[in-house]
Formats: sequence, C-alpha cells, structure tokens
Amino acid sequence: MRRPPSNGEAASEGPGGWGLWEVQESRRLCCAGPDHCRQALLQIGINMMALPGGHHLDSTPLLGQRLHLMQVDSVQRWMEDLKLMTECECMCVLQAKPISLEEDAQGDLILAGGAGPGDPLQLLLRRGWVISTELRRIGQKLAQDRWARVHSMSVRLTCHARSMVSEYSAVSRSSSQEMGQVEKLLMEKCNELSAVTERCLQVENEHVLKSMKACVSEILSTLGQHFGQLLELALTREVQALVRKIDASDNIYTTESTTGNLFSLTQEGAPLCRIIAKEGGVVALFKVCRQDSFRCLYPQALRTLASICCVEEGVHQLEKVDGVLCLADILTDNSHSEATRAEAAAVVAQVTSPHLPFTQHLSSFLESMEEIVTALLKLCQEASSGEVFLLASAALANITFFDTMACEMLLQLNAIRVLLEACSDKQRVDTPYTRDQIVTILANMSVLEQCASDIIQENGVQLIMDMLSEKPRSGTPAEVAACERVQQKAAVTLARLSRDPVVAREAVRLSCMSRLIELCRSPSERNSSDAVLVACLAALRRLAGVCPEGLQDSDFQQLVQPRLVDSFLLCSNMEESFV
Repeated sequence: MRRPPSNGEAASEGPGGWGLWEVQESRRLCCAGPDHCRQALLQIGINMMALPGGHHLDSTPLLGQRLHLMQVDSVQRWMEDLKLMTECECMCVLQAKPISLEEDAQGDLILAGGAGPGDPLQLLLRRGWVISTELRRIGQKLAQDRWARVHSMSVRLTCHARSMVSEYSAVSRSSSQEMGQVEKLLMEKCNELSAVTERCLQVENEHVLKSMKACVSEILSTLGQHFGQLLELALTREVQALVRKIDASDNIYTTESTTGNLFSLTQEGAPLCRIIAKEGGVVALFKVCRQDSFRCLYPQALRTLASICCVEEGVHQLEKVDGVLCLADILTDNSHSEATRAEAAAVVAQVTSPHLPFTQHLSSFLESMEEIVTALLKLCQEASSGEVFLLASAALANITFFDTMACEMLLQLNAIRVLLEACSDKQRVDTPYTRDQIVTILANMSVLEQCASDIIQENGVQLIMDMLSEKPRSGTPAEVAACERVQQKAAVTLARLSRDPVVAREAVRLSCMSRLIELCRSPSERNSSDAVLVACLAALRRLAGVCPEGLQDSDFQQLVQPRLVDSFLLCSNMEESFV
C-alpha cells in the first residue's frame, strides 16, 4: 500500500498519528523481515506520460498465491518478462497472427511460476502491467522524437492489447455489452496509433511532425483512458465473483481461499480497494466475522478489512453494517485469540487514522469508544509480542486524536503506568515504531493537568529523556524517520509537561536541557530534522523559563533570548566542525 504523510509534521501542530500503512510497514520491518514486492502491476491511465486527459489507477503487484516470479532477483524477473516481450515480437513478424503454443508452455509464457492460464485475475494483472509499461515507454520515446521506436513499440502495444482481449475472453465468463464496446474502442485506437506512427516515419518536415506529434499524444491519452476503463470493468467482474463466492459459501476451505485472494487484491492499491468496497466486500467479510463456524478465519478477514478501509468507500461500508460494534465485540471477548483481537485493533487503527479526513465522521465509534479503549489497553498490557503491542498501541494513539475524551479515559485507566512499564519489556517494546506510538499517547495526554503527577510518580521524565536520544539501528529511511518522530514528540511532551514546575525541575535534574541544547546545535543528532529542531527549541525555552540557571550565557543568548525563528535559522544553518 502507499506511503502516507509522516507522523507529526510540526511541533506546533503536535505529534501525528498512524495509519494502516505505517502499522503494516513497521510490522514488515520489525517482524517479518524484508518483503520482496515488485513494481505496481496495475496503473489505469499510467500517469499518461504527462499527456492531457489521462485517468489514474494505482498499481498492483500480485494476487492470490504469490508468484514465484515475485520472489526472485531482478535479473531473473527481467528474463521472465522478456519471454512475454519475445512473444509479441514474434507476433509482429508474423503480422499479428497468434502462435500456437503447447498448453504447458503457455502458462510459463504468460505467468511464469504462477497460476495456470485459466486464472483471469492473474492474466489481467500481468497483461495490465505490460501494457502500462509500454504506454509509459511510448510516451518517453515520443518526447524524444524517436519515431522509429515509437512506431515499433506501438505495434507491440497493439499485440499486447489484442492478446489481453482474446485471452481474457477465452478464460472468463461471457463478456458484457459494455466491455465489448470498450474493447472495440481500444483496438481501434491501437490500430490508429500504429497507422499514424508509421506515417510519421515517412515525414521529414519538422512543422508537420510537430502537428503529428500532438495528434499521437492525443491518441495515446484516449487509448490510456480506454485501456483503464476496460481493465477496471474486467477487474470489477472478477471482484464481484470473489465477493459472491464468500457471501454464499459455508465451506471453511473455500472461504479461506477466496478471502486470501481478496486480501491479495487489497495490496494492489486504493483503486482496487474502492472496487472491493463498492461491490460488497466489506459486507461479506463482516458476515464472516459474525459466524462462529468461521472463527479461525477472523484474523484473515479482519486483516483484509483493515486494508479495504484505507479508502473512504470502505469506511462508509463499515459504518453501514455496524462494523464498529462488531470490532468492539471481538476486542472485548476474551474467548477470541490474541491474533484475532490484534487484527481487530489494526482495523480500529485504520478507521481512526488522523491522516484520513473521512474517518473523523464515524459517529458510531463514539458510542463504543470506552469499551474499545479499555480493551486495547488490556491488549497492550497482556501482549505476548511486539507486533501485538504495536497494533494495539497504534490504535490507542490514533484514538487520542479522534476524540479528546479518550485521553481522559486513558488517564482514569492508569494508561501511563501500563505504557511506561511496557517500555522496560523488550519483548513488547523493542523498536522505534512502537516507542513512536507510546510517546504519541503521552504527548496527547500531557495536555491534561493531572497527567504531570502520574508522569512523575512513574519516573516518566527519565523515559522522555531516553527518547530524546533515540537512534536507528539499521539506518533504513523508515527507521530513521521513526526515530525523528520519537525525538520530536518527546520534546513536545516535555514542553507541555514543563508547565508544572515539579516536572521542569526534574527534567533539569536529569540533564534534559543539555540534551536539548545538543539536539539544537548538532544537526547529526537530530538527522538534520527541522521538526525536531523546532520542538527542542520550544521545550528548551519552556524549561529555561522555570530554571534559567541551567543555561550558559551563550546558550541563553542564541537559543532562548532571540525570536524562535531567529534561533531556528541560526541552528539550521550550523555546520559541524570535524576538527
């Protein structure tokens, strides 16, 4: 799925929350190791190479069972892709006459290592990726005025489009009238593109070529729209078949297989999630989650729901079928496995994500919020692994943005003690992603005056001090960004809590001011993050107002006395000395 905005954009706005992407990304990095994904297969409209009028559909890697192709290195994958290209080159030589292939070889040619040629979804996604790639490349060559390449690639594109239409018709159910019309329009535009580009090869006048170039661009744009429309219609039909199969099945193995295929589709991007939501996928999955006979399938169904709810249509469907109430029932029922409750927490984290504006209107969530918050905190307390704690804490962190009452509930439930105790348990809290959730909750709770006494009682200032020194282990961009968020939110929390003189004096005693000064003056300590710098300057000024004696004169004159923007410019332009 797509990378959402970073968690917590500026200190003045407070720390940000997590959406499902970050939860899944951190789960991948922390628990599952690197996951080999390939470039998106599905792009309806494919950016249209900066051509006007192009529609856009996000991309997709795989579906159903994972292809062997996706699990190999880039060179081997290119070799497999080359087989498909070679087929079209042969078809061009033979004037687009199809080459008869042995049945066994055909599967290798179209979907090497994957499902057989009878799988329409695999066929659509593979052919869709190839055609998308060809459209993009034609646009690039057109911009470079390489007319010979534009023509040869246009002929090849026509072959691919014809192959997709004929192969899908051979393995799918009877085609609808609308699909037949779009197929006809697509092939007409492909033939027109080949004819126009062939004429361009014989033109030498630059002014004529310029006008013909505009014509080719327009044809490409229209062709991309027809291709996107056809692919969307075909995928919608296949999704409808999957949803009907889930809805009608009472066989646990059939439901498990079909739900797995649906989950794989959700990983292909927001456009497919919208199709699934519109075609009743949310309704069918919640039907599974309400049947005791399918209890062992709850984790898989809930994980699929969490992915679908990254789009507005999914959240609306969830509310229509009282999905929040179903999630609350699962979270509060101790007879469910920890894995089931963890996946329910992931759905809650998604539908309460502060990055998704449409989730703020979930009126049904407020009715069950107290039960959900209590159950999530209990899940944090009893979590047997870092992944379970991460999902539960991420849901809590997002809920603290969703409604201010959540912070008061957490305070009454002694959440500060639970979260700070968890920080000393390496089995539950062992990554910056998890500490990001904890400090987000603390930062949002710190707006309450009663929070300060609980922080002091549980030695929370020391924990905040430690978070100011958060360092990445692997150096990956995702982990570095998580460490920046932890530092920023720790500084924000410290600034808010330092309204209480007791907290401020404890922070000075623990040398928090020295660490804040180091973060301000040394760009490498904060990974040159401006957000961390602003938060640290704000916290330092708050502490200096209570305990000015803790600062040297030079620090006071440069970091506290000037306007905040002047101190920011001074520190952001500092160059470290390596002498």
